[in-house]
Amino acid sequence: MQEDSKYFEEFIVNSIIGEGSEFEGEFKVDGLIRIDGKFKGLIQTNGKVLIGKTGVVDTDIKARIVVSGGHINGNIYASERVILLSTCKLYGDLITPNLILEDGVLFHGKCTVTPNP
Repeated sequence: MQEDSKYFEEFIVNSIIGEGSEFEGEFKVDGLIRIDGKFKGLIQTNGKVLIGKTGVVDTDIKARIVVSGGHINGNIYASERVILLSTCKLYGDLITPNLILEDGVLFHGKCTVTPNP
């Protein structure tokens, strides 16, 4: 039962920056954050960061998992996985043990894929 609970919590959005919204600053969250608006600053979570197709972020992201279909200006440090969807534009470096890129991704930066210790 514990594993089912953890799996369910993986999909609960703790915080959202909706389309048409803007936020600037340092955002630390325990869990999942979804960004469909504009964000500038620093994102840090032990969970997941989801950036929708309309999301525009100017930030460094430190998270367990990052999934993006939006526009990112900044670096990604993911301890588990990064998934860049076909609509994603990433201008920055990324470090992760697992990387998935869909056809159509625009990526300008340095990529380091290292296994977990």
